[in-house]
Amino acid sequence: MRREQRRPAVDHIGIDLHKRESQIYVLCDTGEVTEHRVQTSRERFAAVLGGRPPAKILLEASSESEWVATCLEALGHDVIVADPNYAPMYGMRIRAIKTDRRDAAALAEACRIGAYRAVHRVSAAQRQVRQQLRVREALVATRSRLISMVRALCRGEGVRLRCGAAEHFLNRLAEVMLPPSLADTFAPVLALLRHLDDQLTIADRTIAEVAARDVVVQRLMTVPGVGPIIGTAFVAALDTPTRFSRGRQVASYLGLVPREDSSAERRHRGHITKAGNPRMRWLLVQAAWTIRLSRHKRAAALRDWANHVAARRGTRIAVVALARRLAGILYALWRDGTLFDARRLQSAAV
Repeated sequence: MRREQRRPAVDHIGIDLHKRESQIYVLCDTGEVTEHRVQTSRERFAAVLGGRPPAKILLEASSESEWVATCLEALGHDVIVADPNYAPMYGMRIRAIKTDRRDAAALAEACRIGAYRAVHRVSAAQRQVRQQLRVREALVATRSRLISMVRALCRGEGVRLRCGAAEHFLNRLAEVMLPPSLADTFAPVLALLRHLDDQLTIADRTIAEVAARDVVVQRLMTVPGVGPIIGTAFVAALDTPTRFSRGRQVASYLGLVPREDSSAERRHRGHITKAGNPRMRWLLVQAAWTIRLSRHKRAAALRDWANHVAARRGTRIAVVALARRLAGILYALWRDGTLFDARRLQSAAV
């Protein structure tokens, strides 16, 4: 009779990560337990876990989780980054008493029995693109706040400015005669706005270079209303199309599907869930508005579809519905390796 080969003993480790200090709970295959309270740094993780045999480590997804996981994998361990909202992962924890030690112990036990839901870990290349997009987003938000402040102060002095794009705000401000006191007050703000415009030009150039090198982004940019920013942001948000089986899953991941509260014969659908990446959702809605207001022939099929929805449900709902459809179209182009073709919209179920 053939003897079964016994699996090698593997320790299971749970790490409750925090910004400054983290709790480590080591559950050995022999049943022995050891705990460590360490500074959240590469040096301390290497000192505590570097000399151990390869172990299976579970930690929650957080701001620190990716670099910690990469550090621990470099030490030879098998690391799983888990969804912190997965309730069974903390099934053995007493909620009335919550401590870092108990959380780390619950993670180690969940690691041992497999009671976790691993999250997708974004590739290093797309993490860098996400960082570039976040920096650009911060620059845009800062410029918008400064412009709003300047406009409000001008209104307080009876000075009206023309409406227009943010990148031309300084030109519109130069058209009006400002009171001397207001001009002196605005001097540091205007200097900062000029610097922000320069930095945004550099940021846009960087994103355009990323888009030019990425064949997927170039393919997505064949869709009306989609430029380098939306194309790169969409690829960075999804990372890989194989994570999803159909376009509706992508729309759900981006929070563009309606909330639903249904039971038996009752069915109620409300506003969209707004889950996932808020910036990507906002960009798709802006693209939908661009298509809705466009008069370009390439956008005619999508515009007509949105107008048909608007006639029944209203403009705002139609724009969100078009954003949801855009998410499905972009996913399908990426998945199938095709270009946008308006003639297929009538028959394609995206």
